[in-house]
Order: sequence, then C-alpha cells, then structure tokens
Amino acid sequence: MKQPPKILFILLTALLSVALRAQNNTYSIDDECYTYFQQAENNVANFSDGAFDEAMENLLTTARRKQDTKAETIYYVVKLRRITNQGRLAPEQDRELWNRKVNDARREAQHIARTTGYMQYYYYAYELCQTYYYNTKQSSTAMNMLMGMMREARDNDDQYGLWTSLQYISKLYIRQSDDANAKPYLLEAVHIKETTSDATILRQNNARLYCTLAQTYPPGSDSCRINVAKAVGEIHTRGDSILVSYYKAQLAAWDGDKAAFDRCRSIIGTANMDSYVTGGGALLDCVQSLLEKAPMDTVKKQIDRLQAHHQTNYVAQLTKKLELWELATYAAQAHIDRLTMDHSNIGKERLDEISAAYGNNQLSASLAEASRKAARTAIIVAVLLTLLLLGILLFVLLHMRTLARANKRDEARIAELQAANEKVRMADAAKTRFVQNMSHEVRTPLNAIVGFSQLLSLPDGSFPEAEKEEFAHHIVNNTKMLTMLLDDILNASAMDSGGYRISYEDGEMNFIASESISSAEHRLQPGVRLYYVPAKEEAFHFHTDPRRVQQILINLLTNACKHTTQGEIRLEGSLTENPGFVTYSVTDTGSGVPADQAEAIFQRFTKLNEFVQGTGLGLSICREIATKMGGKVYLDTKHPGPGARFVLAVPLHPPVNNKKTN
Repeated sequence: MKQPPKILFILLTALLSVALRAQNNTYSIDDECYTYFQQAENNVANFSDGAFDEAMENLLTTARRKQDTKAETIYYVVKLRRITNQGRLAPEQDRELWNRKVNDARREAQHIARTTGYMQYYYYAYELCQTYYYNTKQSSTAMNMLMGMMREARDNDDQYGLWTSLQYISKLYIRQSDDANAKPYLLEAVHIKETTSDATILRQNNARLYCTLAQTYPPGSDSCRINVAKAVGEIHTRGDSILVSYYKAQLAAWDGDKAAFDRCRSIIGTANMDSYVTGGGALLDCVQSLLEKAPMDTVKKQIDRLQAHHQTNYVAQLTKKLELWELATYAAQAHIDRLTMDHSNIGKERLDEISAAYGNNQLSASLAEASRKAARTAIIVAVLLTLLLLGILLFVLLHMRTLARANKRDEARIAELQAANEKVRMADAAKTRFVQNMSHEVRTPLNAIVGFSQLLSLPDGSFPEAEKEEFAHHIVNNTKMLTMLLDDILNASAMDSGGYRISYEDGEMNFIASESISSAEHRLQPGVRLYYVPAKEEAFHFHTDPRRVQQILINLLTNACKHTTQGEIRLEGSLTENPGFVTYSVTDTGSGVPADQAEAIFQRFTKLNEFVQGTGLGLSICREIATKMGGKVYLDTKHPGPGARFVLAVPLHPPVNNKKTN
C-alpha cells in the first residue's frame, strides 16, 4: 500500500494546531493572545505606567501574526474601553475633545467588527459609549445613540443587534429610575429571545434579562414572580445563581419569609453584589435590618445609602407593606428626592447639549425660556410632591394616633380584666377559707351546746347542782359565741347590700364603755384582768349611735380576750388624743400584731392565727361601721408592747350627710 506524502502530515498537524489553539479560554481566542488580553484588561484603568500599552501592542502583533481575527477585534474593543475610562475622568472643559475621541474609537472598533464578522462586538461598542455618556452626564446623547443603534438593527433586520439595543435602552432608563419606559423594550427583548432561531442569541445567558424585567413590576406581583421563575431556568453560571438569588431574596422579604431570605443570602455568600446590581448589597443589608427589626436610626442610614443607587423604591414599598409607617414615609421621601434629582439632571443635560450643539444667541434665549418653564414646572412638581408627602404624613400620623389610642384602650381593658380576674381569684380563695373557717367555728359552739345539754338532760342526781350550773354557764357562753359568729356574717352581708343603718341619738361615753365590758368579760381567760380607765369621772354626752360604738368596742375587747392568756386588758377613754373625737383604746398584754400586718388584719377573712376562734370578719366590720360614722379604727403601731393597742375614734359631731339615718 502506498504511503501518504510527508507533506500531508505536516498540513494536517498545522490545521489541527490552529483548531486546538482556542480551546483553553472563555473567549475562544489563541491562548497567547488571551494572556496579553488579560494583561490589558487588568490595566485598563491604570494610567500610571506603560503596562497597558505594552500588553495591547503584544496583543495586536500576536493576533495579526497568528491571523486570529477575533483577538484582533477584541483589541479594538479594549482600546475603546480604555478611552471611555480616560474620558470619564477628564476635566469638564475637555468634554468635547473626549467625545470626539470616544466616537472615533467606536467607529474604528465597529468597522473592524463588521469586517471580521464578529457583530456582537459591533453592538458592544455602543454599550461602552452609552456608559461613557451616562457617566459624564450626557444621558440625552447616550439615548439618541442607542435609538440610532436600534433603528439601524431594525433596518438591517438584525435580530441580535435589535435584541442587544433593546436591552441597552432599557438599562439606560433603569439607571434614570424610569422603570415604566424601560419595560416595553425589555418585553420586546424577551419576545425576541423566546421566538428567535438566531444561534448567537440562544447561546446568550438570559437570566439577567428576566431579572431586570421582574424589577419593572410592582414588588411581589405575579408578573414579578413569573419572570424571576423564568430567570431560575436560565441559570448556567455562579454569577447567574447570585443574581437570581438577589431577586428571590426580595420576594422572600416581601412574603415575610425570613428563612427563605436567609437561604438566598447564604447562596450569595461573600459575593460583591455591586458587580451584579449597583447597590444590591446595600439593599439586602437594609431589608435584613427590616426583617430583624433593627433600630430605626440604623435603617434610615441604610436608606440614605440606597438613594445613591436608585434602590429606594423597593424599600418604600416593603416598609409600607410591613406597616412601618415612619420608615415608609422616610423611604418614600428619599425615592421622591431621587426621582426629582434624576429628572432635573436629565433636563439640565438636554439643555446643555442643545446649547453646546447650536450655541447662538437666539437659541440661548429660547433655552433660557425653556429653563424658566422647566423651573416653573419643577416648582409645581415640588409643590405637588410636598402636598402628597404631607398627605402621607398626615395619614400616617392619624393612623399612628388611632393605633396608639386603640392600644391604650386595649391595655386599660386588659388591666381591668386582669384586676377583675385577680379579685375573682382572691374572692374565691377567701370564700373557700371562709366556708372552712365557718364550718369549724360553728361546729365548736354547737358541739359544746349539744354536749352540755345532753349532760343536763340526764336524770336528777347524776351531777351536783354546782356542776349543772357550770354546764348551763357553758351552754349560755357558747350560745353567745354562736350568736356573735352569725351576727358577724349578717353584719358583713348588710354592709355589702347597703342595708346597714346608723341611727344617731344622745350617748354617754362612760356608760357605753361599761356596757361593752359587761358584754365581753365572760370571754376573759383565767387570771386576766379587764378594767376601764375613763377620761373623766363625770358623765360626758355626745351625738352618736351608741349601739354601733358599743358593737365596735365589744369586737375589740373580744379579740383582746382571745389573744391574752395572762396580764390585763385595759379600755381607756380620751377626749384629747384625737381632737374633735371621742377616742376609745383597747390595750392588752397578749400576743400582739406585727407592724407590717397593721392594715392586713382589717381585710375580710384575715386571721393571723388560724387556731383562734373567729370568722376573720370582726375587725373588717369594725372599720366599715366606724367609716360610716365618720370615724376610724386602727392599730397603734407605736405601742411599745407587749401586746397590742387598738384605737376607735368617734366624731363628737357626725358629718352633715350622716346626721340622718344612713
């Protein structure tokens, strides 16, 4: 078999090397060219040394030597980038010079791109120029250039050019906070993408296109969610995932789903969001502060930072949804200020551009008139915006005031219910204690009465007469005790129902005391002395209800008898201790009362010693009777002891409203 010529192997090897030389980088250019391209890119904004120029010279020489037309086209695009960066930083007075340099470089790059057939760089040159014009406050020039690009693409039936120009135009509108005008161009770009058969468009990453379109719809709307979902289906790179997660984080915050928001932020990680969306990182920080209820001053500072990045609208809508009215007003004002500034700048830029283009006196006069009209329009707009803001503020203040009043009413009602509930609880506990006490207290005298009655009913001769008299005495004593218990209950009931009456008549001070001692002395424990010390020996009369005064004194003396096992009980009268009052005091040498219980013992059903007979109503009834008479009953906490000293002060002349029977 005949061997193939050696020259054929050489040709095949050369062709194979040419085919493989572009397989090791994302731009599909020669690797050596790619190395010089990266060096140039890294120094495109470095104006301090010759590193950029050296890398560019090597790139162009290598591209031509290796006949890599794509690398040669990229050289002119990078050259245009360099000039736009320099022009952006140039002084204002040199603006026209740099405008010419930028346009010359654009035309040069576009000529090469059309010649080599790499039309994506032809249209990318427009993007670089429009960014330059925007950054140098020549938005009108940038828009006119992009509109010309779109018309050119339509005339040439160039779908890729049209698709690209539509996105560039929408991007410029969004930079100017004009989502409404951006939306039609984005919708047309999406339509082209979804219906085209152009291979270049189909290869492009469209996640950003859908995300940008979602941004032009109201936050949380169905259209917004649909486009974010479409963007999810276009994720191909790490950058796509970060960009889509940014918009998904906004939806999660709108839905109040903190967990979903945190997941999106974890996907974004430490990525610099500003390289994907200008101000994106600041927006997510602000939203996170809102979800975590950060201090208001912190959030306001974050809103101030967002204003420079055209990101205040979403925060204004979110704070309104969260009913954070003060922050909503603050964010709305920041957004209004940004819109006002943008439109003012656009109007000024257009006037400056027209004036620079024609520069004659007649036009200057027209521009001056246009400026005055614009100023008047700006004033009207400012007034309307101010009125709108004042309306919003008034609504927020009224709403906050209504909420505050409602909260106060609710808090007061809750406090009332809690107090009522506590009273019910305490009343229920008191009722339980009262029933238990009464069961015990009533049973004791009843058992004594029944027991001694049975002993007396035995046949004559069973007990001596002296013992029978003692049994009878015990029966009488326990009967009085039972009567006293029932009287306490009836008196408490009468107090509550308002049926307790005070009847005023003439009363004698010493007689009331003597009668009280006679009624209580049978309760004395063995060895205890009970006596009365009058204020004066002669009779002293005053206008009062003697029976009620006597009832109080009997209660006080009975209490003293219960708690005094040795020593004495002294009832004293005084006309000077409380001027204007007849003062009785009961002093004993019993167990005494702690000073911190001086008021508690006057509450119903309160007993310091559960083993001492009584309902716990006596002192409470005494105080209520004294109060109805215009007097007072209290424990003398300054009494040195031992024992306790209770004081009853009855007015010499009852209050006017008590002179008649209550």
